Amino acid sequence: MDTKLTETIQTWLNAPTETRSLEEGAMLVLKLTGNRFMYQNIIARKDTKMIEYQLSKYLPIRLQKLTHEQVTEMKRQAAVIAETHHLDTTRKPAKTLADEWKKGKRADHDSLPDTIQALYSENLNLLHRMRECHLQVRKIALSDKPCSDCDIYPFVKELIDLDKRYHANWQTYDEYGRE
Repeated sequence: MDTKLTETIQTWLNAPTETRSLEEGAMLVLKLTGNRFMYQNIIARKDTKMIEYQLSKYLPIRLQKLTHEQVTEMKRQAAVIAETHHLDTTRKPAKTLADEWKKGKRADHDSLPDTIQALYSENLNLLHRMRECHLQVRKIALSDKPCSDCDIYPFVKELIDLDKRYHANWQTYDEYGRE
């Protein structure tokens, strides 16, 4: 990965708006995307907002020095997470106490401290957010536009981070009081 290009992008974005060169910014977008049509539109419309948007989209992944292979591996991890948590399907709500227990709720749940009980509830919210991230990845992948790593990266990264938090919550919840 070209570190000079990354530094140039960062310098351009950090510069005061009135000192930025439209042509330089447009050329940076062209180098990143290879899209001459976008470049010509930016120049014709003097669209600095589009330059800012495109450069801001690519800069984080360049700063983290992620390669295409690393993003592909993250997508594979996200797919495994999606399959493990059944993010593609909708589940029916549990109807009996036995069903609740099967979902992971402890028999002594109501006697646990509020912070530990909150982990159980938080995991439901995490699961919903994981489903949203997974749907965004699918939406991008299924769109007519070619998807780049920069489009998918934020969602797969969040999905992986949420999964780690989800498992850490379950571990804390399950191990509480059993030391």
